[in-house]
Amino acid sequence: MESISSDVKQRLARISAHLNPSSNLQMEENWVLRGENCRAKGGSPGFKVAILGASGGIGQPLAMLMKMNPLVSVLHLYDVANTPGVTADISHMDTSAVVRGFLGPQQLENALVGMDLIIIPAGVPRKPGMTRDDLFNINAGIVKTLCEGITKFCPNAIVNLISNPVNSTVPIAAEVFKRAGTFDPKRLLGVTMLDVVRANTFVAEVLGRDPKEVDVPVVGGHAGVTILPLLSQVKPPCSFTAKEIDQLTDRIQNGGTEVVEAKAGAGSATLSMAYAAVKFADACLRGLRGDSGIVECAFVASQVTELPFFASKVRLGRTGAEEVFSLGPLNEYERAGLEKAKKELAASIEKGVSFVRK
Repeated sequence: MESISSDVKQRLARISAHLNPSSNLQMEENWVLRGENCRAKGGSPGFKVAILGASGGIGQPLAMLMKMNPLVSVLHLYDVANTPGVTADISHMDTSAVVRGFLGPQQLENALVGMDLIIIPAGVPRKPGMTRDDLFNINAGIVKTLCEGITKFCPNAIVNLISNPVNSTVPIAAEVFKRAGTFDPKRLLGVTMLDVVRANTFVAEVLGRDPKEVDVPVVGGHAGVTILPLLSQVKPPCSFTAKEIDQLTDRIQNGGTEVVEAKAGAGSATLSMAYAAVKFADACLRGLRGDSGIVECAFVASQVTELPFFASKVRLGRTGAEEVFSLGPLNEYERAGLEKAKKELAASIEKGVSFVRK
């Protein structure tokens, strides 16, 4: 029998690596290297994305949906617990993105190096009776630590920050980046897409339309009265009664509480949040690719109001949020809502800044 060719030997070695992964899965550095050798060659061209907090309630469905995204070539999953199982599970999906897992602070560097987009859902979820402020002390520390890692290992990546309370965690991230001299306001984006997704859904129900046909700008922040849907600017143009405006605004502002109460202690908005996060991440990746006309709402460093951060429509491109749009014409109801939103936002932003500076 003729000797086995070098190419066949390599293929057999790759098959063997998949059939007999090390007992520690992706968690050992040498396994990560072997995984890179046997898997990355089969990956598609695209972007490298890391999810920090990939084992949580948002992180797991987010990881699954990002593995399905054809714009992703490499997907890094990082968490402080349970990453081996999540990584193994996700890696069996027959899509082209190469999946690698990383466990604990000692592997944060490997998780971050070379990434184009970082998505951060890390932190604890809201429980019944818990306000977003109650989350602050725990999640603020988590975000600060992760952002310190980003400044060292991938300072030029675009960062999508989901960890609540977003109104405070985005200013925390900005302060960490400023201290390290790596802050680029275009590359730090607080994800408020869930408010837009809810607004589109609830407004479509009232109008009797497909939500895909509806576009509702939602500005301000990402908590309670700071969430301001601009119902006067809905596309397609439409009108609402005063009662409908009150009910829709209230439901959009309290959508998170609606889910927390419905789950009765079993969690918060994880699935819809993961969907919204992927919708926003996909928009960022299309911007990175150079697609034109990519406009979404996000909580960013802003001069739209007197506040240093504000959520409004932004145009996404190769460098992140390349243009921040003004609010446009507001009606009397929305102007009153804006004043309420700014008052609460100012306190939340200051709380985040003070956390880092203290």
